[in-house]
Amino acid sequence: MAVLLHRWGVFAVRRCRTVLTVWLLVVTAIAALGVAFAGSFDSRSDIPGSAAQSALERMDHHFGSSDRQSAEIVFEAPEGSSFEDPGNAAALKRTLSAAATVPGVTSVSDPMRGRTVTPDARTAVAQVEFSVSKDEDVPADDLNALRDTAAGSRAAGIEVLFGGDAYKESSPPVGPMEGVGVLVALAVLAITFGSMLSAGMPLLTALIAVVASMTGLMGLSSVLSVSDKAPTLAIMLGLAVGIDYALFIVSRHRSELAQGRSVKDATARATATAGSAVAFAGLTVIIALAGLTVAGVPVLTSMGLSAAAAVAVAVVMSLGLLPALLALAGERLRPKPGSRAAARMRDAADPMGKPSMGARWVAGAVRRPWRVVITVTLALAVLALPATRLQLALSDDGSEPTSAAVRQTYDKIGDAFGPGANGPLMVLVTNAPAGTLKTTGQEVAQDLAGVQGIARVSPVDYSGDGAAARVQVIPDTGPRDPATAELVTVLRDRVALLAARNGGDIAVTGQTAVSIEVSDKLSGALLPFALVVVGLSLLLLTAAFRSIAIPVKATVGFLLSVGVSFGTIVAVFQWGWLAGPLGVPSTGPIASFVPIIVMAVLFGLAMDYEVFLVSAVREEYVRTRRPHASVIGGARHAGRVVTAAALIMVAVFASFLFSHDPAIMPIALALAVGVLVDAFAVRMTLVPAVLSLLGHGAWWLPRFLDKALPDLDVEGARLDETDAWGVDSTETEPETEPETEPETEPETETETEPETETVPVTYLHAPK
Repeated sequence: MAVLLHRWGVFAVRRCRTVLTVWLLVVTAIAALGVAFAGSFDSRSDIPGSAAQSALERMDHHFGSSDRQSAEIVFEAPEGSSFEDPGNAAALKRTLSAAATVPGVTSVSDPMRGRTVTPDARTAVAQVEFSVSKDEDVPADDLNALRDTAAGSRAAGIEVLFGGDAYKESSPPVGPMEGVGVLVALAVLAITFGSMLSAGMPLLTALIAVVASMTGLMGLSSVLSVSDKAPTLAIMLGLAVGIDYALFIVSRHRSELAQGRSVKDATARATATAGSAVAFAGLTVIIALAGLTVAGVPVLTSMGLSAAAAVAVAVVMSLGLLPALLALAGERLRPKPGSRAAARMRDAADPMGKPSMGARWVAGAVRRPWRVVITVTLALAVLALPATRLQLALSDDGSEPTSAAVRQTYDKIGDAFGPGANGPLMVLVTNAPAGTLKTTGQEVAQDLAGVQGIARVSPVDYSGDGAAARVQVIPDTGPRDPATAELVTVLRDRVALLAARNGGDIAVTGQTAVSIEVSDKLSGALLPFALVVVGLSLLLLTAAFRSIAIPVKATVGFLLSVGVSFGTIVAVFQWGWLAGPLGVPSTGPIASFVPIIVMAVLFGLAMDYEVFLVSAVREEYVRTRRPHASVIGGARHAGRVVTAAALIMVAVFASFLFSHDPAIMPIALALAVGVLVDAFAVRMTLVPAVLSLLGHGAWWLPRFLDKALPDLDVEGARLDETDAWGVDSTETEPETEPETEPETEPETETETEPETETVPVTYLHAPK
């Protein structure tokens, strides 16, 4: 891999303007096609073919189903009165009549006739249907006109709330607050490099990658089902890894320049070495995200593949576009003699130089390794304890901010009709033996009336074709309450007995039952997916570092980081700790897809830091054969870059907390905390202490595994063993350097360099 990337780096330098032009044309074409053929994102979260979903489709077939946008109007009479009072009833009718005349409205239900009124007749709910299809937004003017029809009722003292799907606020994947994360990333890059030009390059390539991936998703949404949560996740990950991956390559490039390399040679070396590690790290993230498809849940598959595509684009931009940009920048990226950047790089290369803060931190961990291992492990285990109380459910209108119209109507309906009114269940009877449909329907209603956990059971409703019957069941608890999921299990067992006794098909369905089914499917997939991720971690790191101890240590550290991130979201989003300052709209069960997505993403990011830090340690160990000194030496080379990368990740992820999207906020917080813990507590503290304790044993690998495993050569260990540096078949072409480089730069590259190379070359295993 490193040899191929080196050749690409040489080509990108020589044809930098051509490479840049081609990439810009490709991105422009993707953006233009994506915008021109943009579709709409899907808000559904069902499992095609599942029991509840299949029953729901049968119910829609027999009873009919609307594919139009709808809204709810909730009326509440003044204290001490009801809608049985003539004045309130007249005001209600006037509002309903006016609502029916609003442009785009096709029907308005009467609560008094449709039995959507509380027993005390104080609260009533009307359903409004629009001519707009469900996958489109109702025009704002029509929604405002519908709101205006409540003026008469409000004048009579009646409280009127408007909600439902039509009033759901659709927000863009990113907003102004997410820009704060980008600004923080720019500040970290500027401090790290001491150069605004160097700092701007990772941001530029990351933003180009985000534009390409987002517009591509927009175009694909016209032919594929793409979840409406997928774009936000794709942007969050694409931006974070895009900045970090480019940071690693630019940092290596400047280090090579500081050692006196030419622009061409520095670019090629950075692309080959840091680029190989970027490709490996990105591949782990992509594999983990693509692995989300094994759960068999379309919404999770969509989010996983969209995020994987965004990461893939970020990797391609870092490897394909960035070398050309480095060549165009030329000598301007070379640290000036006497500058702080040059001094830091000199100190990093000199064991006797001034150690960085990261190196001093690692030295402290190596000095007392047993104390560090015990303290850090116990501390992280305690922080992970809340994860044992993790509860999962799919989000609904009750997860929205209290200021949202849909949340206000949700709460009002729950207060008036009971929490279960926001998530009714349906029991459907079909294929009953001839002449037994009515009898079976009545028996179902009578049997369910005595079940604990049910607030009320509606009268049996028969379809117009006489082939189906249904009974509506209102639970005592809300749709996200674990008790509701337990009730669904009880109902399925009871209706199975009724079906066996009476014949026909009897199923529990409804949107709440479908959501519970999806949540159960996701919860069941979490442990198998964790085992796959752990196995993948062990395999990849064993092949990369030719070691048994390194993969085991890395996997244990990853599990600790995941535990802490899960514990954090339980404490914040379930228990309400710091919910106010963080702007959490509501507390309750975590969205079912959050843990498995966090695990997939955090696995890839943890492997990033493991590769970049441990490979630097490995380089020092191969050179000195001194285990303790190599740990500190590796921190000299990689500590500053890993620290900067982690701070950028945390800033980007934390900025998405301000989106106040109930589905995205837990992911953003979990990833921000997970990266913070993994980079600093695990990789920069626990890992050096463990390596110090293991000594030479950290790099032991049985011979049979050494022969069986592929040699990934992540950091270019074989570059000096090939003609990649020495003989370049393309040297017959005249070299065209960028205009920004001085004319006095040597035209001959590494052919004239002595074999006793003084520039550090990172080895992942000892040269043979």
